[in-house]
Amino acid sequence: MAYGEKPQTHVIDSSHASAARMYDWLLGGTQNYEVDRSACAKLLEIAPSTQHLARNNRDFLRRVVRFLAEKKHITQFLDHGSGLPTQDNVHEVAQRVYQDTKVVYVDNDPMVLAHAETYLDDNENTMVVNLDMRRTQEIRKATSDFLNWDEPIAALFVSVLHCIPDTEDENDPAAVIRAVAEQLPAGSYMVICQLVSDDEKVRDGVTQLMRDATEGRWGRVREPDEVRRYFDALDIIDPPGLVDVIDWHPDTPPPPKDMRLTDWIEWGGVGRVKKTQ
Repeated sequence: MAYGEKPQTHVIDSSHASAARMYDWLLGGTQNYEVDRSACAKLLEIAPSTQHLARNNRDFLRRVVRFLAEKKHITQFLDHGSGLPTQDNVHEVAQRVYQDTKVVYVDNDPMVLAHAETYLDDNENTMVVNLDMRRTQEIRKATSDFLNWDEPIAALFVSVLHCIPDTEDENDPAAVIRAVAEQLPAGSYMVICQLVSDDEKVRDGVTQLMRDATEGRWGRVREPDEVRRYFDALDIIDPPGLVDVIDWHPDTPPPPKDMRLTDWIEWGGVGRVKKTQ
């Protein structure tokens, strides 16, 4: 395993919920605390389908990584806000297709880093970078000797952009996407999806709950049109275009419209970087 710039010990704050640990609990994991489980219980009161949605999102991650490896022959992945290791992580899915695929996991959650170091210790084609996903230039520098930045890379932003607040500087989610797209080599891809809702009550309720629970480490539940703008610098893979992730090249027929989640969904897709060299 290769390592980014990070301390070898990580101070874990168990006094406030963590989005990564909450996601772990929603997926049936054990790397979480009572504060995370309590926040999840409140979240489920506002959006009852949350646990089902988390599983849909994880299934999408597996499918999209497999698609990019098998169909687009991508052998380098840069996973922003990777979260806690679980089954079928990016490197496991991609390396089934190409054994030498290189995967970089970017996160700055102390528990994520501690577990990733142990979990990935025997895989020399993985790297963990201890950085905020918005630190585009620093991520590029940290990975310059590990990834080949002259060859296509798949940059993943899967269910993480709702963790980033709106700002008027380079830390804004749309600005981060643009900055990454500008750095990626020709032939690269970006996978982007986030939590969206047409229900203002759900958007506002979840946003406020998560901001309170995580002590401000949260952005906003958005609307589909806002996420669509993240793809302005990309050529969207269509079909299927930008969709509820359960409709993105599903392995099995997705549920009919009258049996779908109605409170919120994970929405997005895949875009190819518009660049010629």
